Amino acid sequence: MSNFLIIIILIILYYYNKKKIRRLFKKKIKSVEIENVHEIFKPNKITDNLLGPSDDLIIKSFSIPQSYKIVGMTTDYESWILSCLSKISKNIFEFGTCSGKNTYLMALNSSQDTKIISLTLSQEQSKNLNLSKKDNNISIKNILKESNYEKFLFSGKKVQSKIDIIFIDSREFKTVNFLKKFDLIFIDGGHTYSVVKNDSEKAFEMLSYGGIIIWHDYVVGKESSKDVCKYIHELEKEKKIYHIKNTSMCYYKNNL
Repeated sequence: MSNFLIIIILIILYYYNKKKIRRLFKKKIKSVEIENVHEIFKPNKITDNLLGPSDDLIIKSFSIPQSYKIVGMTTDYESWILSCLSKISKNIFEFGTCSGKNTYLMALNSSQDTKIISLTLSQEQSKNLNLSKKDNNISIKNILKESNYEKFLFSGKKVQSKIDIIFIDSREFKTVNFLKKFDLIFIDGGHTYSVVKNDSEKAFEMLSYGGIIIWHDYVVGKESSKDVCKYIHELEKEKKIYHIKNTSMCYYKNNL
């Protein structure tokens, strides 16, 4: 085979796989197993070759069929992680309610006296956002698409009494009454750089000692996630941020 033909084949392979190849060379933060996130995730050793979930990892759950056409959802594994962490959290904060899937699961699995605050936008509010020109256009469109719900999956359910939904632009939300209060904070609101930065900075202000922040949609190379990744990469220079293997989640733990 001539060198010219080899070069042509390599060019064709690159053209059809350029996105995958670029991802290989993009910066990624350190990935860890789920057991590193919190001791609650330590498995139950049944035999030398069989590990199973401890009682703390058995949750109340549900799945959403694709035919329901609900936008902006986490995977079932990611929702399981949030559900398990909610079991050990008395105060939970969520940036980005969307359909309320994770809000519902965290309410189902947390203790009776747990309180959950979740921020979201009404359809009208989402149309009047003053976002930076530097923000990712795809992420801006996703904000409009995911701010589509006035009621949620938990609406009318018993656990709704645990949940306080606040319709507000998170950049206008004041943290003064919530400093160092929340044991679990889930950041899955707007994915533009300005919003992710705002939500993260406020999350650090509100995080309790020993509390955990979880970011969603850390997918290096995905266009709609590029601002999330950009901010987390900047933040990782100052904070111990880790990616959870087999998820699009990153976390920070406020160790005592």
